[in-house]
Parts: sequence; C-alpha cells; structure tokens
Amino acid sequence: MAYFAELNSGNTVLQVIVVSNADVDAHGGDESAGAEAFVETIVPFTAGGVGWKQTSYNSSFRKQYAGIDYTYDSTKDKFIAQKPYPSWSLDSNDDWQAPVTYPNVSEIGGLTVYISWDEANLRWLGVTWIDKETSAGETNYRWDASALEWIEI
Repeated sequence: MAYFAELNSGNTVLQVIVVSNADVDAHGGDESAGAEAFVETIVPFTAGGVGWKQTSYNSSFRKQYAGIDYTYDSTKDKFIAQKPYPSWSLDSNDDWQAPVTYPNVSEIGGLTVYISWDEANLRWLGVTWIDKETSAGETNYRWDASALEWIEI
C-alpha cells in the first residue's frame, strides 16, 4: 500500500489516504509527480486541498509518515510534525526539542515514572503509582535538569 497526504496552499496536511502500490508503479513509482497527479484524478480534494504528496508509512522517505496538521517542507522534501508546545524548537534533524532535556531516569524505587511536559513552568513532571489502575500510592515529581534527578513535589 502507498500513502498520500493531501496538502492545502500552506502545505499543511489535511488527510492521508491509501492507494495501491500497483497504481503508484503504473504512474511513475514512489515519490513521483506522476503518481501524485494520478491520485488527484481518483480522489477529490477536500475543502482547501490543492495537491497530494506521497508519504512513507515506515518513514523510509520524507523523514516521517505524515499526519494531519503536519507540514510538508518542499525545500527539504520532508514532513515535519506540528509544534507540540510554544517553547519547543526544531533541531538540525527537524525534530521538536523541549528547552529542557528529556529526563534520563524512567524508574524510581522500581516504579515506572510517567513523564509529561509542563509548558507553564518549562519543566518535566513525573508521576508514579503503586497501582496505576486505582491511582493508589500516587507520587508526583519534577525533573531537576542540573542534578539529573527527580524531586518529589
């Protein structure tokens, strides 16, 4: 199966559809303008749609599989995920990075730390549970990036 992302005039992905490999091969092959033009003849554009760009389900080309609201960068010929938080920035690989490095400790006392980003305070938060199903024994933490350790809050 081949996957194509519908783009609007700002190169934002509106939807992703599936087309048979045989049809892609018969119209120029993977990543070809011919295959993209073929898709245009068989799938009507949604509101705002202006073109199709092939995306790779296993990320073998165009960086990563396109998702709704991703952006296609035509200069770099890749799909870029939407910015997760206002404070994050793109690195040289076009991956979004938080202003604080992701914690390198994922367990405390044998319990898994469930990590989330706190945009308001620009920090990582963690929580552990003795029993996650009932939230029994819940403990909350903040990541101390300079000491590289979780601090109970």
